[in-house]
Formats: sequence, structure tokens, C-alpha cells
Amino acid sequence: MSDHVHDENCNHDHDHEEHVFLVTDEEGNEREMVMVFTFESEDQVYSVLLDRNDPEADGVIFRIEEEDGEAFLVGIEDDAEWDRVTAIYEEIAKRENEANN
Repeated sequence: MSDHVHDENCNHDHDHEEHVFLVTDEEGNEREMVMVFTFESEDQVYSVLLDRNDPEADGVIFRIEEEDGEAFLVGIEDDAEWDRVTAIYEEIAKRENEANN
């Protein structure tokens, strides 16, 4: 499981290329979202995205799926899967927060 957050506190040398996605919310509004974190659970890869224009807002978790060599984001609709990945992410975020304090 990767639990490294690529942000300004990252202390090793590599590019911090910003991955921006246009995401349409429930009301049909498009938001620019930035991928800030990825992690794995049960052989699936998940990504946490933050609103590029409102970085203090809560992040959104998507499953990353690949088809024909291309990756795309998929919303998580299964309640059990959602509960599992949010618990994992909350634990990772808690550890990162403790490490940075």
C-alpha cells in the first residue's frame, strides 16, 4: 500500500506534476479536481482528489480502473466498498497528520 502524500512536505526529489480532472458533481457543476493521493486496497487502486479552487474542502475518493491501457476514475457506489476505503484513507491521513506535527 502506498501511503505517501505528494505535497509541499514531501522531502525527496521527484516531480510533483499536478494531475487535474474535470469532475461533474450531483448538481451537474464541473469542478477542477487535483489528484493528491493514491492507495491500494483489495487489488484495487483508489485516488483522493481535492477541489483545485477550494483545497480546504473535503476530498473525494474514486476507484482507478484501466481499460485498453488507459486509466479512468470511477465513482464508488457500493456502500461496503465505500466504508472500507474511507476507513483506510482516514487511517492514512491520521498517520500523515501525526508525522507532520
